[in-house]
Amino acid sequence: MADFVKSGHGEWEDPVVKTRCRILWRRPEQLASDVYDWAEANGMVNRVCTLYELHSGEDINGMSFEGADEELLRRAIGILEEQGKCRLFQGETSSEDGIK
Repeated sequence: MADFVKSGHGEWEDPVVKTRCRILWRRPEQLASDVYDWAEANGMVNRVCTLYELHSGEDINGMSFEGADEELLRRAIGILEEQGKCRLFQGETSSEDGIK
């Protein structure tokens, strides 16, 4: 597990005792890049979509972020926000949060 964590493909859920490790298929930075590449390729830059659409929408079939863990997807969106590439808007529910 330590090798997964060291490579960025794992995270300790309990970093003090290290008994639970989350294995990441794609690192948050990779997912962020994949989401942005998808947005550019599909004309979604500067257009609004919901977190649900990024997670389960018809337009994302086969993408690396399809069905991704919501927390991980939110971290990827946070990275894009830090880079000034998107903005997250609060919806009535977490799945209704908008991304532009």
